[in-house]
Formats: sequence, C-alpha cells, structure tokens
Amino acid sequence: MSNLKIGVMVESFRLSAREGIAKAAEVGAQGIQIYTSGKEIHPDKLDKAARKELLKYIHSHDLVVSALCGDFGGHGFEKAEENAWKIDITKRTIDLAVDLQTNVVTTHIGVIPADRASARYRIMFDAMKEIAEYGAPRGITLAIETGPEVSTVLRAFIEDVDSKGLGVNLDPANLRMVAGEEPVQAVRNLKEFIVHTHAKDGIQLIEIEPEKIYHWFADSAASEISNPDDYFKEVPLGEGHVNFPTYIKALREEAGYDGFFTIEREVGENPYNDIKEAVKFLKAL
Repeated sequence: MSNLKIGVMVESFRLSAREGIAKAAEVGAQGIQIYTSGKEIHPDKLDKAARKELLKYIHSHDLVVSALCGDFGGHGFEKAEENAWKIDITKRTIDLAVDLQTNVVTTHIGVIPADRASARYRIMFDAMKEIAEYGAPRGITLAIETGPEVSTVLRAFIEDVDSKGLGVNLDPANLRMVAGEEPVQAVRNLKEFIVHTHAKDGIQLIEIEPEKIYHWFADSAASEISNPDDYFKEVPLGEGHVNFPTYIKALREEAGYDGFFTIEREVGENPYNDIKEAVKFLKAL
C-alpha cells in the first residue's frame, strides 16, 4: 500500500499565502489547500497571468494543490436571498480550481435539514444542483465538509442532488467534536462520495445539536449559545477522539480512498510546530 498523501491548509500557519506555501514544503507535505476568500487568494484578485505565476511558485516547492476552500462564510447556502452571489463566486472559484490544477473545491454549505420537505432543504438543494452541474463538466467536485449533520443525512442529500459534481470533504474532527459521530461509520456511509479529507483531531466536551454550533459561527449575535468552546476542543493529531489508524484503514480499504489527508490546525499557540508534528504523526501511520 502506498504512503499517505499529506497536505496542509496554508492558512493554518497564520502567515502570508506564499510564506505558508514555503512552510508546507518545509514540514514535508506534498500538497496544499488554500482558502479563496482572503485578501491574497481570491478569484477576483488573480488574473490569468497571476494564476500561472502562483501555480509556478507552488510547483517550485514540489507541491500540488490538493483542494481549494471556497468558503465565504455566513449560513452557507441556507438563505435564498444570499445564494445568487454565493453561487456566482463559487462558480468563479471552480474556474480558479481549473487554473490551479486541482479538481476539488471544499466548503461548508450550512446545516442540511433531515426533513427533505422543508423549505431550507429545497433552497440548499437548488444551490448545490446549480453549482455541481457547473463543476462536473469542468472536472471539479464541490466537496461538502462534514460536521453540521450526521453522515446519513448528508448522503441522502447528495443522492438527491445526483450530480458527479458534488462530493464530500470528510473532516473526522468535526464529526466527532460536533455531530458526535464516529468517523469510521461516516466513511462507510459516504465512501463513494469522499474526494478529500482533513487531518484534524478533537474532543467533544458537551453534546449539543450541531445546528446550534454552526449557526453560532454564522451569526453569533443571534445564537442560543455564548461560546462554542464550551462544547468541543480541537487538539493535536492523536490526542483527541479520532482513532486515526482505524479511520485511515477504513478510508483506504473500505472506501478505496487514495487522496490527500490535509492537515488543518485552527487553534494553538505554535501552529508551525503542531503541523510539523502532525506530518510526523501521519507518516508514522
């Protein structure tokens, strides 16, 4: 069996994009994921020449782009009045993905209702259908990040949309910390749709409806909770509730996954060291 493909979320270093790219190579990664909603990397701020130059810089560090993160905040695609501009910018992110030679754009789309008859379900369905049908002929999959709902709900939604342009970015920590679901079970439920994964670990402190957590991130002022840190904690790889050996085994043997494990570190005082140790942890597996 081949070695794991290890990636790093550039923004996790909390440096400029180019500094983060250089650091990803320095810690021994083979790929990078980049946010496309920042001041440096954005579909509207990079013309064709700038895209070619950025890709050349990435390749000069012996890296490839594992995925773009086209996450533009708020409630994802839950609100019809916001979806026109979000669909448009996501399509432009797909075009950027083509130019940066990756076939995956990840994002949080909001919280999918279990009730398929709800108005919010239809709003999210319509948005995903349009984006997926735009990406599919261009060879791009929009990968929904796990966490806001359990994997059975996500699977039913993807099957309803029924497009090759829609898949899954499996984040095991989000599932474990927020949804309270074992990542191995999620792998089994979503296996044919997984196109990218995050390597992140965490602990669930108090069980809570995932919708309350994700709606806090979308609009904390209107939230029922005061601080999401009361409910979960992100920790370095191997120190949380994600059993990485069994998780990786399920991905590779049951799902046939041979893509990237992209390290994402959103907290901590020394992200460079945490990411460096995470690379070592994954290579040891």
